[in-house]
Amino acid sequence: MPKSKEEPKGSKLSASAGGETHQVASGPDARLTTNHGVPVSDNQNSLKAGARGPSLLEDFVLREKIQHFDHERIPERIVHARGSAAHGYFELTTSLAKYTRAKVLTEVGKRTEVFTRFSTVAGGAGSVDTPRDVRGFAVKLYTVEGNWDLVGNNIPVFFIQDAIKFPDLIHAVKMEADRGYPQAASAHDTFWDFIGLMPEATHMIMWAMSDRTLPRSLRMMKGFGVNTFRLLNDKDEATFVKFHWRPKLGTQSTCWDEAVKIAGADPDYHRRDLFDAIDIGAFPEWEFGVQLLSQEEADALPFDILDATKLIPEELYPIQVVGRMVLDRNPMNFFAETEQAAFLPTNMPPGIDVSEDPLLQGRLFSYQDTQLSRLGTVNFHQIPINQAKGCPFQNMQRDGHMQMQAPAGRANYEPNSLGQAGEDGGPREDPQGGFRTAAIAADGAKVRLRAETFADHYSQARLFFRSQTEIEQAHLASALVFELSKVTFAHVRERVLANLQNVDADLAKRVADGLNVALPKASAPAVAPSEMAPSPALRIVGKYPPSLKGRAVGVLVTDGADGTVVANVKAAAEAEGASVKIVAPKIGGVKLKDGKLLAADGQLAGSPSVIFDAVALVLSEAGCAELMKESAATDFVSNAFVHLKAIGFTAEAQALLDKAGVVPDDGVIDLKAGAEAFLPPARTRQWAREPGVRVLA
Repeated sequence: MPKSKEEPKGSKLSASAGGETHQVASGPDARLTTNHGVPVSDNQNSLKAGARGPSLLEDFVLREKIQHFDHERIPERIVHARGSAAHGYFELTTSLAKYTRAKVLTEVGKRTEVFTRFSTVAGGAGSVDTPRDVRGFAVKLYTVEGNWDLVGNNIPVFFIQDAIKFPDLIHAVKMEADRGYPQAASAHDTFWDFIGLMPEATHMIMWAMSDRTLPRSLRMMKGFGVNTFRLLNDKDEATFVKFHWRPKLGTQSTCWDEAVKIAGADPDYHRRDLFDAIDIGAFPEWEFGVQLLSQEEADALPFDILDATKLIPEELYPIQVVGRMVLDRNPMNFFAETEQAAFLPTNMPPGIDVSEDPLLQGRLFSYQDTQLSRLGTVNFHQIPINQAKGCPFQNMQRDGHMQMQAPAGRANYEPNSLGQAGEDGGPREDPQGGFRTAAIAADGAKVRLRAETFADHYSQARLFFRSQTEIEQAHLASALVFELSKVTFAHVRERVLANLQNVDADLAKRVADGLNVALPKASAPAVAPSEMAPSPALRIVGKYPPSLKGRAVGVLVTDGADGTVVANVKAAAEAEGASVKIVAPKIGGVKLKDGKLLAADGQLAGSPSVIFDAVALVLSEAGCAELMKESAATDFVSNAFVHLKAIGFTAEAQALLDKAGVVPDDGVIDLKAGAEAFLPPARTRQWAREPGVRVLA
């Protein structure tokens, strides 16, 4: 199409469905505007009452941007589309009555019904379960004072500080606009272009590139409220609070190569794992904990508690465990419950309140707006999964699309006096028991400004990296190498490497060497990073319980195998809480040495070792000879070895071990020593093996 003479220099013409064109200007003179052409003065900060004050409703730039973003997809969630959920209960074990009047946090022993949804962020509803991605961790508690939706992630910090940047973040990480791929992946140009230009995301990038974003199971993830909230007691005294969920099974992850192969072997790996665990009565459980700070304690911290890119090290303020959550019932209907569940950060019982965190302030608007688009009605709260169950919901709101109730009475306003027998009609506000907001002064000038206390973007990123074990540091560096190797623009890689210099010079060099590119000089930070004491609480390796509970063991068996060995391995592993699956060359099972038929839980090609935490090979000589001809058998063994899993074997399996390249170590166990000898290495990964099986940055 020839250029129009009137077309601004550097503009591009994008054709609409009707054939009309819209000029999208580019270049140094291009101005960002609203959808109605109003020039935007600041696209980095929402309008607040003072630099650290609450966001203002009058900010039409923020509202237009987020509202447009919220309505971009129908009906799938724009983010967190791929989800799995379960019902259960929350039980308080220690009262927080000193800090809050919320009954759910003061009535010890009372069980409150919950519905919890886990999700990936970047992928669509049809994507796989195991990409490198942040996981959503949303809990709906049906309290006696209304629903409380604690909507968080499996990582305690976030990419951005202000909600006005959320559409930009998600547009960058989602499929690229011109080609519609990649799906559920951050290893591409637009994401890293955005990250390199947003130093505030650096801390979150450390977490995103760590093993935390490759969870072994949804049952083995921590959960965080991410934002800072307030608790209010009977005297309306406010205390800052951070919310935490800690899995009883420990925080466990997969290897990157393993996660990729699981995606091919079982795209529903996490969904299946959660459903099956609940189905057999192995109910997932989390401890519920809080970090509590007064205003004075918060002011004394070397970072801003309202900054969602920062965490409070547990060594400074330990997590106080005050309750537990148990998930003990699967949904009856996936769509009706898991898909239609609507979580709103605005759902809070009296005694819990928000802070001025500008990310949270934007979420208070965005989630409600999103549900109006996705569920199509202002009455989405009447859908059973979203209804308040611990108490009635009653007000004068009527009608609306898909109204599912038939409210009686003549008056639909408050106050009214048209009740029966001359009584005042309908519900009224409750000044004492109703929701009250903390009386926090907000007298700053109206500004679009980021608080100076938000300007340190690297100290906590450095804290996280330097708190990891050497193993975890190597994984993180290798993840950065992989991701940046997918970036096609050299200047984008250079900008990220320049930012990494401010985190850790050795990390930046390792990544540059892994890419075989020159290491640029460090970017100029707004605030020079400071040294913080390492936080061992931020590690995973070596911290999960030394147990097989919640883990899966695969036993590969052939015709003619010794059934006694199979039975012993199965009994020993199950006694520790493991799930044991029999894998056979064919789904019909195998005939054991004593002539008995052993049923199979899975067929070899469809049950690779990547879906197990440890494997045992119980073979006959003839069976091993047959497996030597089968690449799936070699892969079963070699993948288990390179993924650092324990391998138990009978003498007849030696030839297959040799072909798969298995080198004897403490995790390769001859089962003639007894099934019990197999258990200790099966409880964990063989980290000492890793340098011999893969090259890490």
